Amino acid sequence: MKVIVYVSPKATVLDPQGAAVEHAMKSLGHESARNVRIGKTVTFEMEGEDTEAFREALNKLCDGLLSNPIIEDFRYEIEE
Repeated sequence: MKVIVYVSPKATVLDPQGAAVEHAMKSLGHESARNVRIGKTVTFEMEGEDTEAFREALNKLCDGLLSNPIIEDFRYEIEE
């Protein structure tokens, strides 16, 4: 199955890259742009069934390797 993990800075963490992009958007005439946050997407395939144990293992993978739990949040989608 295909897994898509979305990682983004926590709302309480300063995002200098997002701030720079927001500034650039406004300088290009997009004045309504607000609260720009830059994250990352990780896509991969895994074998197995979508069970509670599978999701627990996936949570550990995301929380320990694909994101920094101190400054980032994650969510994922599973496509079969």
